[in-house]
Amino acid sequence: MAVQYNKLWKLLVDKKISKADLRRQADISSNTMTKLRRDEMVALPILDRICETLDVDYGEIIEHVKEEQVTTH
Repeated sequence: MAVQYNKLWKLLVDKKISKADLRRQADISSNTMTKLRRDEMVALPILDRICETLDVDYGEIIEHVKEEQVTTH
């Protein structure tokens, strides 16, 4: 399974929230932010905190993609 957080980054731009502000407001560790930037899986409670902070649903910050569609960074 592969995930992408492109929707999250676009949402932050739209809401004029920096990644650092999100990290502080949602109480996310720097290691978890790195996982998000690398499109790696993170625990559901973390995604829940992000959704609570941004007042959105999971589908607005994450999307599932097929393995063959994943591009390497």
